[in-house]
Amino acid sequence: MAQPEKNTKVYVEIVRQLREMINKDGLKPGDKIPSERELSERLNAGRSSVREALRALELLGLIETRRGEGTFIRDFRGNQLVQLLSTFILQDEKAKDDVVETKNMIEVDCLYLAAEKFKEDEIKRLKVWIDDHNFEDEEFFRKIAEQADNHLFYRIWYILNDYYDALQLKVSPAEKADYHKLVDSLETKRGDLILERYRMLRKMSTE
Repeated sequence: MAQPEKNTKVYVEIVRQLREMINKDGLKPGDKIPSERELSERLNAGRSSVREALRALELLGLIETRRGEGTFIRDFRGNQLVQLLSTFILQDEKAKDDVVETKNMIEVDCLYLAAEKFKEDEIKRLKVWIDDHNFEDEEFFRKIAEQADNHLFYRIWYILNDYYDALQLKVSPAEKADYHKLVDSLETKRGDLILERYRMLRKMSTE
């Protein structure tokens, strides 16, 4: 699975610009949207950021890519999901809490899946990586999400993580020992212990 680039976090703004462009052009479901290259030029944005925006829209079911034909609008203005995700979430306090809660839930589910799929040598390599690198929390959980090997979970986590960053919600610093304890719990494949160690890492109440 390709590792997302750091600079693609700007795709949230690209999604907003895409929505405005579609409304301005009067495009409707079934209409074809410009190519990735054309969008990049028209929106004055990098190709990688445009690509991430299109993937996010496709994940939400708002556009569809047809092999050899291009990308088409499904029901962009009918459900307003992109408006909710790119604008409303950034302003509503309850929605902010929902972003945090959902991100945590996805991370726990990815941990459960990773625990089932991790091989002994892969766990050892992860422990060595923890010791040898000064890493951000999201780098660790990107590895977990990749190991979970569920593309939909990975995409949802990645999108939520971007919104989390956009909201300037900082993860409480954790010690390397906390990450080691979490990885140790993956070896046991015990869901209750994995959840307990995750909550310890996040400094959440374990009661």
